[in-house]
Amino acid sequence: MPATKSFVFSLLLLLGLSPFRGGADGGAPPQELWCVAKNNAEDAALQAALDWACGPGGADCGPIQPGEPCYDPNSVLNTASFAFNDYFIKHGMSDDSCNFNNNAAVTSLNPS
Repeated sequence: MPATKSFVFSLLLLLGLSPFRGGADGGAPPQELWCVAKNNAEDAALQAALDWACGPGGADCGPIQPGEPCYDPNSVLNTASFAFNDYFIKHGMSDDSCNFNNNAAVTSLNPS
């Protein structure tokens, strides 16, 4: 897997954010889902979506601030993916909570 996806997954694990959905039906295993920034999204669009997620969107972006453990000044893709996934988890893990002006997508592929 690319280093970007590994980094995003590591961030999720570091903060104890659950990538799981489902599993309460008694039989089916939980489905792993993540909301990640699209690789083909432009940095400016990702930054705008990131600013919204960390501001009015209410994502917990403390860990991706300068000086914090998940800060990555070299990749808006990684930083946005962290914020997008936090928002996604807090808002029911629905497709609607992982759009960010078509700059993010839900994936069941393990980003590690």
